[in-house]
Amino acid sequence: MSELVYRRVLLKLSGEALMGDEDYGIDPKILGRIATEVIEARAAGAEIALVIGGGNIFRGAGLAAGGMDRVTGDQMGMLATVINALAMQDALEKLGAKCRVMSAIKINDVCEDYIRRRAVRHLEKGRICIFAAGVGSPFFTTDSGAALRAIEIGADLLLKATKVDGIYDKDPNKHSDAVRFDDLTYDEVLQRNLQVMDTAAFALARDSALPMRVFDMYQPGVISRILNGEPVGTLVHA
Repeated sequence: MSELVYRRVLLKLSGEALMGDEDYGIDPKILGRIATEVIEARAAGAEIALVIGGGNIFRGAGLAAGGMDRVTGDQMGMLATVINALAMQDALEKLGAKCRVMSAIKINDVCEDYIRRRAVRHLEKGRICIFAAGVGSPFFTTDSGAALRAIEIGADLLLKATKVDGIYDKDPNKHSDAVRFDDLTYDEVLQRNLQVMDTAAFALARDSALPMRVFDMYQPGVISRILNGEPVGTLVHA
């Protein structure tokens, strides 16, 4: 087994990443492909945790803009992330992985409560952890949840999966002359006003000097390549 550059990582997926070509919900083929990538990385010796958004099912901020109470909307969004986490757990376990879903809100009949020391112990024992329900409070996104959990478990790297192969100076889907960055500091991201994560999540990662790699999740074998030190996507660091 080769020595990995990054031993413990947290993978942040958007809920939309699970939709594939569907307009809503979860595409089982995409779920299975992501699960295969995660298991391959785990088999290489990595300790892996995941945070998955809920935008494929429900967006609390969207309904809040339409008049729903923001706290209620965000709580509904937290429940959507639990649904996605359970779906990913099922996909991982069907492929033989050991997996635990840990929720920031109490929902004990379907998953464990999030306890930092227990989460670290799961990782040490080779289990894949999926952290659901964000930080357990309204007004915070799953980006914030991912940054917070990565710091709490002592992750070597935060992996932010997107639909493009890194960070660009402008939207590459709209501008053919968009320039991709291989390497950025947190200060450079702020100076250029690049939209990497929401402000609270970005501040957490920057203040804790947590390195982050932004990459295209749809490249085959991409997680294992990153763990082995290949310069995939864009690295953001202190």
